[in-house]
Amino acid sequence: MHHSPDVPAGPERPGAAARDPCVRVRGAREHNLRGVDVDIPRDTLTVFTGVSGSGKSSLAFGTLYAEAQRRYFESVAPYARRLIHQIGAPKVDSVTGLPPAVSLEQRRSAPGSRSSVGTVTLLSNSLRMLYSRAGTYPPGAERLDSDAFSPNTAAGACPSCHGLGRIHRTSEELLVPDPGLSIRQGAVAAWPGAWQGKNLRDILEVLGHDVDRPWRELPAKDREWILFTEEQPVVTVHPVRDAARIQRPYQGTYTSAHRYVMRTFADTKSATLRARAEKFLTDAPCPACAGRRLRPEALAVTFAGRTIAETAALALSDLDRLLATAPLEGEAARVLAGDLRARIAPVAELGLGYLSLDRTAPSLSAGELQRLRLATQLRSGLFGVVYVLDEPSAGLHPADTEALLGVLERLKRAGNTVFVVEHQLDVVRRADWVVDVGPLAGEHGGRVLYSGPPGELAAVAESATARHLFAPAAPRGRERPPRAASGAVRLTGVDRHNLRGVDVEFPLGVFTAVTGVSGSGKSTLVGQVLAGEVAGRLGEADFPVRRLVEVDQKPIGRTPRSNLATYTGLFDVVRRLFTAAPESRERGWKAGRFSFNVPGGRCETCQGEGFVSVELLFLPRTYAPCPGCAGARYNPETLEVRYAGLNIAEVLGLTVEAAAGFFAEVPAAARSLRALEDIGLGYLRLGQPATELSGGEAQRIKLATELQRLRRDHTLYLLDEPTTGLHPADVRVLLRQLHGLVDAGHSVVVVEHDMEVVAEADWVIDLGPGGGAEGGRITAAGPPPAVAASPDARTAPYLARALGL
Repeated sequence: MHHSPDVPAGPERPGAAARDPCVRVRGAREHNLRGVDVDIPRDTLTVFTGVSGSGKSSLAFGTLYAEAQRRYFESVAPYARRLIHQIGAPKVDSVTGLPPAVSLEQRRSAPGSRSSVGTVTLLSNSLRMLYSRAGTYPPGAERLDSDAFSPNTAAGACPSCHGLGRIHRTSEELLVPDPGLSIRQGAVAAWPGAWQGKNLRDILEVLGHDVDRPWRELPAKDREWILFTEEQPVVTVHPVRDAARIQRPYQGTYTSAHRYVMRTFADTKSATLRARAEKFLTDAPCPACAGRRLRPEALAVTFAGRTIAETAALALSDLDRLLATAPLEGEAARVLAGDLRARIAPVAELGLGYLSLDRTAPSLSAGELQRLRLATQLRSGLFGVVYVLDEPSAGLHPADTEALLGVLERLKRAGNTVFVVEHQLDVVRRADWVVDVGPLAGEHGGRVLYSGPPGELAAVAESATARHLFAPAAPRGRERPPRAASGAVRLTGVDRHNLRGVDVEFPLGVFTAVTGVSGSGKSTLVGQVLAGEVAGRLGEADFPVRRLVEVDQKPIGRTPRSNLATYTGLFDVVRRLFTAAPESRERGWKAGRFSFNVPGGRCETCQGEGFVSVELLFLPRTYAPCPGCAGARYNPETLEVRYAGLNIAEVLGLTVEAAAGFFAEVPAAARSLRALEDIGLGYLRLGQPATELSGGEAQRIKLATELQRLRRDHTLYLLDEPTTGLHPADVRVLLRQLHGLVDAGHSVVVVEHDMEVVAEADWVIDLGPGGGAEGGRITAAGPPPAVAASPDARTAPYLARALGL
């Protein structure tokens, strides 16, 4: 272990000599950390590295950030102190020299649909102030408060669409796609299926409607009432006797198809039901505000000849130019315009100048969102703080990583300590200090292999990071010749977001990489246009692709209830084994007894979650282990049943690697576990809650689930940045899997920034040249060496370096 106590104390400040120049961690045991001791100098850019699952996030977030947050609570109010005991302190003997911390994680809760670039960066507040104080009002109009310029307040929202800008409507044609059918045959397609739909048909019959006549033959006013009435009559239904079941009469309430669709769309928590309801709705701009979301009074105020809706739709770099050239009358206008430009500068510096203020937050990638939060922090002017960042280079093209390094450097120069969990080797090379955790993942990791300046890491034989960081740039020419395409999907005249009239061909039967700077249109082209085109043509006789599999980074579940075992189907196999155990058979228990999602075998204190949710007024919700079962999820009786010596909670506590040995004789379980191990996820625990998984891990779980049920049919796999969160050593493992899919006759398209992966593709499509309005064109397409030689592609020099050209 390398220690270096003689660390420079950083910028001298009053009392600086008295304070410890290091953050010192002793005995950290969070997750897989094995009593880690480490000293990290303050006022540095320190990068935590190590293979995926080695424990670097447990050290950076689970220990250092959690401890800083706990101290912050301690300094707040007695109310907050009570909550800390519930959340529990990180498992560590001591952490000293730790200033307050700001965490910027990727897996923070996803923002809601009303959240936008403007609200995340607080730029909207400044723009509204500018319009309120310095806008041009129509003659005689009274000044509006800044609230009146927000679509999210009652004072500003357009009354017709409540500030959403769009109106959802439905029509008879949408609700009844086939008027030749009778109601009994399911003419009203928008109604729910199964019992609920039958119930509504039975009620109509009781109300005297003819449910056996074709829909188009029913009187117009009856059709209108059935579909659109707001009334909800209650009638007594006498179900038709079914020989097998005795059915009693019941009170049934009628709901029109329109009412059902609108209510489902507005209230349901289920994405599937919402998507189904959406099929019966048209989505059009609100006629009252023309989609601009505001009241007419607010839209009558202009600045530099534009309404606030028009200004918010500008790319930030264009908005900056507008503010620089607009005639500013009065002190208020000058101060507010200056403030806005100062806030836009860090956002543009991080390569996000192509975003507009009104761009909705859910449409941003995790990397874009994290960089927006980072830009906001730059403006806050804090010093003496620890920033803990989770892979800030995620989603960044190598050309944009330079700007990111400049920003991290500035945070450090302002007197802050910057801790970064990162795999991007360019960021690691520029660090002042590296903490390398490993040597492998899960139980084979959790040790600090090295802590010191990056240069000396080369001497650490066990370190996977050292092997990649100091590897000579050998020509990475492909071990195999490029594969020949077996066909192609052609897209012509593509117009979506910033793609303008793009023609492109995606070869089939090969491995294709789509590259380009952030915001150049890659995800739009692959995730929306290509996916939509292929999905629409599946099943056509002459279309070679038979299945489409999109493997994205969305979580595999939103709550601790969803986990690796439930998602992959492994849990069903495990429950069957426990149900077959002699103790279960004696007690007459069925598989449901071993589910933590239904009453019976689960712990009722936490209802099988293993955690209780702790709501804090001003912070994201946290989960604390359940006081009833200490996180086991089951009640004591259920835990008495053992299979091969372990109870169900202990089985869920196994890592994938340990479980593969444990279930070696159970083919259904072994196949699923082998697929997870092959893709480098052997370190995850079977019962690890979905809330603890990173986007990259969720994506690889989905890929493994796909790999275990490999089909013969020609499948097109679309992956958006599959290397996010992967150490270079794990990237090799992933590449092996992707090449395997192509060799089995499938097609793979990845959106990717990692040039090691791009260098191994058969075909590269580069978008650009810039982001936003400056992007959206194909700058080069061809085999990697051809794209690396292209004068127009921003990717060319970086790809050439990876190819060793």
